[in-house]
Amino acid sequence: MEVLKKPLLTEKISQLTEKLNRYAFIVDPRANKIQIKGAIETMYGINIVAVNTMRYVGKLKSRNTKAGAVSGRAAKYKKAIITLKDGETIDFYSTI
Repeated sequence: MEVLKKPLLTEKISQLTEKLNRYAFIVDPRANKIQIKGAIETMYGINIVAVNTMRYVGKLKSRNTKAGAVSGRAAKYKKAIITLKDGETIDFYSTI
């Protein structure tokens, strides 16, 4: 099971990063806080103070087309917000 799917880079998360040194990731829905903390610490080599998780249910979506009404569901996912120690950062834009 790959715990980390991708980092979230939105305006709201950018404000959290600047003010409170917090970052957000989309993670595997089966992963717990201990697994998430371990995966991020090994991948980025940083110290994590706290991990908060949120589960999102897929919303019902529908639209009208020539063929009639089409309905479906958006994917469900789990989001983790991590708090780093003071002075530590994660650089998502650096080239490896």
